[in-house]
Amino acid sequence: MKQLNKPIEAIFHGVFLMCGLLSVVFVFGITAYLIISGLPAIAEIGPVDFLLGQLWSPSQGQFGILPFILTSLYGTVGAITIGIPLGLLAALFLSKFAGPKASRVMRSAVELLAGIPSVVYGLVGMIVLVPAIQKIFSLSSGATLLAAIVVLAIMILPYIINVSATALDAVPPEYEEGSLALGATETETYFKVSLHTARSGIAAAVVQGIGRALGEAMAIIMVAGNVANMPHLFGSVRFLTTAIVSEMSYASYGSLHRDALFSIGLVLFVLIVFINILLNVIVRKEEK
Repeated sequence: MKQLNKPIEAIFHGVFLMCGLLSVVFVFGITAYLIISGLPAIAEIGPVDFLLGQLWSPSQGQFGILPFILTSLYGTVGAITIGIPLGLLAALFLSKFAGPKASRVMRSAVELLAGIPSVVYGLVGMIVLVPAIQKIFSLSSGATLLAAIVVLAIMILPYIINVSATALDAVPPEYEEGSLALGATETETYFKVSLHTARSGIAAAVVQGIGRALGEAMAIIMVAGNVANMPHLFGSVRFLTTAIVSEMSYASYGSLHRDALFSIGLVLFVLIVFINILLNVIVRKEEK
């Protein structure tokens, strides 16, 4: 029987190995494609003019993407500033305070929130949030960076809540029991022991949230105004992603304009990789 199982085990081992290698190949393939497609335009425009230029006007030969970079960074920082505290507190409630029925219902709601298409977030933001911001702050248009930040904060919540709650569920109960036995309250234990023990999982949740915020295009193109201005909380702005989405369809093949859009994709990719590496280094240092 054992001899019969050996070939089957070898086949499954090969299948699993193939799947793992494929994921690595995809990552290297995408990286190589972006570098090959994005570097020529950066070299032609000039790295300084491309990355630090404040004017994006392809018809005039101006390809400065500093407004897009700053808008993406400001939007992401704003979204995680709102989303992380809300998400962590929600995860803590689901994992430690909620009863089984309430936890089940709320986890289902969070999963449903994650499954809603981004265009629906954009539609709701465009119909409800944008007019509300326009009215509250007496603006000519509510399609602003603020609207994009609010929409992004809501969109990253499911990722932060789900991953953080799973990490908190995995905290060994003896850690919390030891803290309670020493006289700490439940709240002190969950904040000082459980959150600290689950920090690796929480960091993964933050990375997912940042990746989602940086990579989102469809929803924010509907609420941010999509104008290549320097970022202002109450002004219309354009993100790195929306610059690609809004212009790729009419950029001529082989033109510098189209190559520059690929370069924006390369900058976005490098930004996400850098943030992932930075957060992983921070987490590993804390673990040591």
